[in-house]
Amino acid sequence: MTEFWLISAPGEKTCQQTWDKLMTATTRTNNLSTNNKFNIPDLKVGTLDVLVGLSDELAKLDSFVESVVKKVAQYMADVLEDSRDKVQENLLANGVDLVTYVTRFQWDMAKYPIKQSLKHISEIVSKQVSQIDNDLKARASAYNNLKGNLQNLERKNAGSLLTRSLADIVKKDDFVLDSEYLVTMLVVVPKVNYTDWQRMYETLAEMVVPRSTNLLFEDQDSGLFTVTLFRKAIDDFRHKARENKFTVRDFQYNEEEMKADKEEMTRLSTDKKKQFGPLVRWLKVNFSEAFIAWIHIKALRVFVESVLRYGLPVNFQAMLLQPNKKNMKKLREVLYDLYKHLDSSAAAIIDQSAMDIPGLNLSQQEYYPYVYYKIDCNLLDFK
Repeated sequence: MTEFWLISAPGEKTCQQTWDKLMTATTRTNNLSTNNKFNIPDLKVGTLDVLVGLSDELAKLDSFVESVVKKVAQYMADVLEDSRDKVQENLLANGVDLVTYVTRFQWDMAKYPIKQSLKHISEIVSKQVSQIDNDLKARASAYNNLKGNLQNLERKNAGSLLTRSLADIVKKDDFVLDSEYLVTMLVVVPKVNYTDWQRMYETLAEMVVPRSTNLLFEDQDSGLFTVTLFRKAIDDFRHKARENKFTVRDFQYNEEEMKADKEEMTRLSTDKKKQFGPLVRWLKVNFSEAFIAWIHIKALRVFVESVLRYGLPVNFQAMLLQPNKKNMKKLREVLYDLYKHLDSSAAAIIDQSAMDIPGLNLSQQEYYPYVYYKIDCNLLDFK
């Protein structure tokens, strides 16, 4: 399970007592969850008005930062196209896997100085993550263009003989070049019609050079043949060939053009390799930055919400629960029993089935008598 429930409850006589109660209720006898204390430092509280406004702003910021974290993770998966199992190895926070980072969370005093106001800290996060989002758009756009151009060229060099580029199949020797009267044409012939071709090609038009056909290349369905004829017979030959299911390809041998295509392919391929390493490094570093910022936002939200709900002086215990998948419903009930005294208005919401009143969508809002936020470390949906 990569899902965590970040909750807080007011300190009893001490915060340790709150912790012990939770542990007794959820782990000592029934293994409902694995729990860790979630350490939030002594942040500056500020005024009630500011806290109320900040509560809404942090909710929006939480969604935005989560979306950027997921975008960076998903783009990492797209870039590491051949090795998606490697993606998880690269999705680290501060050099450790996400579950370890979340369960051992320590506030980063250097990045988010706690002497600053809560609003200022949230602005630091917002600015930092917006920058990552903008950089990602620019880098992804450049790399995707390069990748797209390369794929288009690769596509031209693959596929059916009727459509693919012929540049890497033909050689100069296959053609009669620089002749005023003669021209070599390339014809795609279905394999089932080889015999017909050999029998008929000399008579498809007047002025076809006898015995001038050669098979240059075959794919699954067809073969590519040369045939040499007089220039004035081209239209007639094309027409008759089509009637007999032979397809004349529009192709003129041009060494310069073919060389330019090959060089373009090599250049794009080299550029892609050159950009790949730095891009993956950038994604790694900025995934870590964005994820760390996200968990700090969760910490801010717990702090603000706990002060708003439980009042001053600041006295609450933040706790991180990793629910046992089979027992999630049971865990909710146990937590409800433990904390229902904190807020009687939350009582109805535990009974989700009772909430099917048209137009009243409370069950979607996950409101509980204790402060609760979900953290899901599974950030990728592999297609």
